[in-house]
Amino acid sequence: MTLTQFLIEERRRFPHASGEFNSLILDVAVTCKAIARQVACGCLAQRSAMPSCTQGGKYTLVFEPLDGADNLDLNVPVGSIFSVLRGGMEQVAAGYAMYGPATLFVLTVGNGVNGFTLDGNLGEFMLTHPGMQVPPDTCECAIDAGNSRFWEGPVKRYVDECLAGRAGARGKDFSLRWIASLVAETHRILLRGGVFLSPRDCQTGHLLQEARPIGFLVEQAGGRASTGRQPLLAVPPAQQQRVGLVFGSRHEVERIERYHGDPRPVELHNPLFNDHGLFRMPA
Repeated sequence: MTLTQFLIEERRRFPHASGEFNSLILDVAVTCKAIARQVACGCLAQRSAMPSCTQGGKYTLVFEPLDGADNLDLNVPVGSIFSVLRGGMEQVAAGYAMYGPATLFVLTVGNGVNGFTLDGNLGEFMLTHPGMQVPPDTCECAIDAGNSRFWEGPVKRYVDECLAGRAGARGKDFSLRWIASLVAETHRILLRGGVFLSPRDCQTGHLLQEARPIGFLVEQAGGRASTGRQPLLAVPPAQQQRVGLVFGSRHEVERIERYHGDPRPVELHNPLFNDHGLFRMPA
């Protein structure tokens, strides 16, 4: 099934739809195909600026054309993130394109999450990952350990427990990884689970306009998205601000939220540099 056929089938659920919404999504897909061609050229590409937000009719499109652009010179997967709002407030669709060994277009229109792979011979996005679901449990965590000095107690507590592994409070070993590409991290979590943490207190956070569509996607796939302190989708989309971004396997995100709501002070050592931590110190 092509993306066009998929959207036609989805439209049958709304017999009075005008077709404007489908046209908008297909326009985004065409734009992503053009970006994929440019990205495939690497440093040979002629890069040009693109609009980040367009509004016309009853829909607003927020489009981040190249998230993780710093990774281009390293040939690491990068992507585009988009969000469709009705009336500027109601989230009705979200998705991303990932440019790597294959070009993928992952989309939710509020009825689950589906992934499409670009067929280079046909020039069409074909449905290859129907009904994507985030497993509720995981043993993978993605966080930038270089910002650990800025983390608040709840985040340190969670990461310490992950690093303690099977001998610690969690009773299982975790893998810590960091791609530094939001789209690539999201895609990995959609395929096999995991939790992503980008705490607001690490002096960066994420712009709400790129965090919110990721949150919508993850929750449509059965996962959970949060700022750490509140559900991400509870933050009004009109607010242009940086927020903490925690998303992925539901049970892990809920645990992190509980830690943020726990008023007890947490006394922590720093296992990142202990004998059995992430980095082993020389004797």
